[in-house]
Amino acid sequence: MVGRIIETDACLAEGAEHLVRVEPRFGAALALTGPLPLRRRPDGFAALLSAIVSQQVSVAAADAIWGRMQQAGLTGPAEVAAADDAALRTCGLSRQKIRYARALAAAGIDYAALREVPTEGVVARLVEVPGIGRWTAEIYAMFSLGRADVFAPDDLALQEAARLLFDLPDRPRGRALREMAAPWSPWRAVAARALWAYYRVAKDREGIR
Repeated sequence: MVGRIIETDACLAEGAEHLVRVEPRFGAALALTGPLPLRRRPDGFAALLSAIVSQQVSVAAADAIWGRMQQAGLTGPAEVAAADDAALRTCGLSRQKIRYARALAAAGIDYAALREVPTEGVVARLVEVPGIGRWTAEIYAMFSLGRADVFAPDDLALQEAARLLFDLPDRPRGRALREMAAPWSPWRAVAARALWAYYRVAKDREGIR
């Protein structure tokens, strides 16, 4: 089953109420952050390409690269496939990310069909593409498909926010954070938004685009 879809601010509010009931420390975080951002994005090729651009660079750098790609008209599969490497490098893509962008353009993903696929099936399909790991697939499921119960425990900002909020001695690694987040179901995507918002307040910088 696909499960709940986050479509409106009311969905976020419902999820936040659940989180505060099961884990009161989310109440303290939300008191600092205020209302959570919806962060819904269109699905499709451009959303995944943007996620690839965001890998292992700062939010500011990713925004700059993506802005240049938009300006150059290089956000569609046909355009990426037809562009030469020099054009993609000029936008700021590394050699590795150029290879990933081309692999995505050639992958033939049925984006409309993914809307009806359970989250684990979405992740399984996307990670078949070189350059798309579980983090990228989970971010796509969370923001582009609106899945309410997906989480991204390998995200460093989520790990750091959890360390701070729960007063942990070290950042919880991916497996530990996934286990930690299990009780927050069926609203783990709202928990992720809350932790990113808390990270922004605690660190005075964005943890996610």
